[in-house]
Amino acid sequence: MKNFLFTLIFGMTVTSIPAQTLECMQWFNEPESWKIEDGRVTMEVTPHSDYWRISHYGFTVDDAPFLYTLRGGEFEVKVKISGEYKVRFDQAGLMLRIDKENYIKTGIEFVDGKYNLSTVVTHKTSDWSVIELEKPVEYVWIKAVRRLDAVEIFYSFDDKEYTMMRNCWLNDNTPVMVGMMAACPDGEGFKAIFEGFKIKHLPDMRRLKWLENNKE
Repeated sequence: MKNFLFTLIFGMTVTSIPAQTLECMQWFNEPESWKIEDGRVTMEVTPHSDYWRISHYGFTVDDAPFLYTLRGGEFEVKVKISGEYKVRFDQAGLMLRIDKENYIKTGIEFVDGKYNLSTVVTHKTSDWSVIELEKPVEYVWIKAVRRLDAVEIFYSFDDKEYTMMRNCWLNDNTPVMVGMMAACPDGEGFKAIFEGFKIKHLPDMRRLKWLENNKE
């Protein structure tokens, strides 16, 4: 009877906890001005801020705004991104971060007057890949799927049809900070807007395989 009551109370407690809200997330490099309203995050991006380590440019910076939650295991995360991009390298997107030497940032980046789908993967040093868009876009959805030691990154213009833009390594079985980031390396800041941020837990693939191989 005691076990039944405990299970019942615990179950009621769990189901009564609301889904994670944006207000529960934490800031790394909190910007001076931001707000959360109706499921939308709006931030005035910190001027002269970025994430980059060493390669090509010869400097390391780690000071751009990043609103995150901590996740272990495997998951899917997506968000709709828009912004009032002004100058070279203005950018906004998703970030998955283990620490200052291991992170992925991916989204949209304004370079030489053009919109680019951009991904930076950092493991001690940073690399950078871009897909130039033919014309400016009002918004874009970015989705990242973490499975085992890989992260697959996709983009969409309608939240229905997604196209892969990168597959990269990220250490598995390690907690990850995941959330929304924006940076303004060259300028005096701009407005970035994030909507529909959502994380979906994915069952561990190794455990699923074990269960399949060890059915009762």
